[in-house]
Amino acid sequence: MPTPSFCTTFFVPLSAISIGFIPLSEAETTPSSEILPTSATTAYQAVKPTKQHAKNNAGIEQAHTNEGIGREHEEEHEHEENHEEEIENIVVQATRSGRIANDQPIRVELIDREEIEEKAAMRPGNISMLVAETGGVRVQTTSPALGSANIRLQGLYGRYTQLLADGLPLYGNQASSIGLLQIPPTDLGRVEIIKGSASSLYGGSALGGVINLVSRTPGDTLNGEALVNVTTRNGQDLTSYIESPLTDDLKGSLTVGAHHQDTQDVDDDGWIDLPGYERYSARPRLFWQGQNGESLYATAGFMTEQREGGTMPGAVVADGNPYEQTQDSQRFDGGVVFNMPMLETLTLNARASAMVQEHDHTYADIAEDDRHESYLLESSLAGYKGDTDWLVGIAYQAEQFTSFSDEQFDYSYEVPGIFTQLDYQWNEQLSTSVSARIDDHSEYGTQFSPRISMLYRPGDLTIRGSYGQGYYAPTPFVEEIEAAGLSRLEPLQDIEEEQAETASLDITYRFESIEASVTAFGSNVENVTELQAFSSNNTNELDRVRLVNAEGETQIRGSEVLIRYYWRDVKLTASYLYLDATEASTDGSGRKEIALTPRHSAGFVAMWEQHGNFRVGFEAYYTGPQTLDDNPYMDESNPYWHLGLMGEITVGRASWFINLENLLDVKQTDEHPLLLPSQAASGQWTTDIWSRNDGFIANAGVRIKFGE
Repeated sequence: MPTPSFCTTFFVPLSAISIGFIPLSEAETTPSSEILPTSATTAYQAVKPTKQHAKNNAGIEQAHTNEGIGREHEEEHEHEENHEEEIENIVVQATRSGRIANDQPIRVELIDREEIEEKAAMRPGNISMLVAETGGVRVQTTSPALGSANIRLQGLYGRYTQLLADGLPLYGNQASSIGLLQIPPTDLGRVEIIKGSASSLYGGSALGGVINLVSRTPGDTLNGEALVNVTTRNGQDLTSYIESPLTDDLKGSLTVGAHHQDTQDVDDDGWIDLPGYERYSARPRLFWQGQNGESLYATAGFMTEQREGGTMPGAVVADGNPYEQTQDSQRFDGGVVFNMPMLETLTLNARASAMVQEHDHTYADIAEDDRHESYLLESSLAGYKGDTDWLVGIAYQAEQFTSFSDEQFDYSYEVPGIFTQLDYQWNEQLSTSVSARIDDHSEYGTQFSPRISMLYRPGDLTIRGSYGQGYYAPTPFVEEIEAAGLSRLEPLQDIEEEQAETASLDITYRFESIEASVTAFGSNVENVTELQAFSSNNTNELDRVRLVNAEGETQIRGSEVLIRYYWRDVKLTASYLYLDATEASTDGSGRKEIALTPRHSAGFVAMWEQHGNFRVGFEAYYTGPQTLDDNPYMDESNPYWHLGLMGEITVGRASWFINLENLLDVKQTDEHPLLLPSQAASGQWTTDIWSRNDGFIANAGVRIKFGE
């Protein structure tokens, strides 16, 4: 790959800096804001026993039950009352290094349990809002008919983001866009986000980064909660979580959910703006801790959903016919993680997972049924000596797709690989992490994915730098195909793997109650797969599409600015994100902006909270203009604001909440029609979604906690 030239294009225009929001979720939290978990779900590698670790071991069970990650302002008051309180730390799971968050050369952003509860009151049915309000993360709607969405990290395509559950690909190595909307946040203890290529850690599915959903760790007593939510758009959610010790060494938890949404035509144009769905899910988990340090984590999951979109009954599209789009889904998954100490400085780690998901699609009069399968087997050995932590491992991944309607799109990828990681602490201020992976892909051959990260802490500054390379194995399921189906797609031919290099530099400064950080990042991506429209009957009518590797290089440059301030029970967070994302023009005229990628975005959040009593919050988000492709109504979108208010009051074991979303009633259809005047070559009947389309919506409910 060519040598990156990021330094020449990193900049933040001073005139554009404004107030924005990144959640209270960075990995660079103070040590007092972090928890050191010991279950099999939260530490894969041997944790080097430092003075800090030794101090925490004595109070480790208390740390399990205190889900208070990231509560700097809250714990500051607690310290004033109790100076003997244990300092707690969290071992980040996604980096595999066994280091606490504050000592990670790889930057990991954390969304803590407190914020998860806050976002669950806003969107109890899925995690889309939970991750969308993190800096550099954008949830992009991929199907206006079904409402599906994927997660873009720092401007990279959503298919490059690896979604994990407790370090396992329980949603598939290449999770579909609809999967994001099928995961309730009820049982999450925290969320870990790594931006930039993580292929050295997780293979080709993590080209753009990793989002790891870490489950709650059961305590020593029976506890749980139930949440009921209703919306003004006739939506209902019911979720519950229960945890309990089963024996002296075994603990368990169970999460179940039921969710319903009526189809809603918000703007009365005959097209469903809020797809209807009926979804049920269940996930039991077991946590076993042996007497000699062994640990085992096991989980299984089941989800079934019926989702409906398209035209309303009696309505038609431009060709005079109705267009109903549905998707029935069933997913079964299971996974295990096992840790066993060997000698004094070694730990054996093993993990495995399997996922089978079946879909029944309808696109008007076209039916497409399919099955996705994903499997993982992995074993590694981790250890430390002096200032060095190391890891070596082997892995086998498999990804299969079977179409019961058109077998020419079937694929089966088998990927054995080896990986290694070496962390070295040079002194109190400087440490490095080097990782690499070699995969033998059954379709795309040998792939080498390195990554190097550095941490430097002179005084009150924390500086992190990272560079990595990775790859992605193409499938037919780019965003347009997930939205419109396979019926108009030509069989894949002569497609090469997508390759990228990513780099970032982050500087954080803290002074008393103020924290500020600036991040510069960049990516170069080659062989990006995209759809190309063509005529199948040698006319001017573009009626089919094929998948091709784009000419030239996709280049993404950007900066994030973050400011956080704490004053007693009030926390204020502001941020700004700048993105310069371009690709080569198809007509050879130079470069053009990548569609649906706003150059400027910002926001602001204010939260007043007394833990256990109430919380009141206000948020404002700005999204700047975006380039639009294949939109007959406009070439560039208009900027828009999203405003929200929420409140929650706790009385005893019950917390009553209300949330007001999109106070300005922003709708894309206020700017132009959603429906196209003629069907696109891919089969879609709508423009892309670049804004909101649900209008103002309010929800309210109650969360009831029980147990000791």
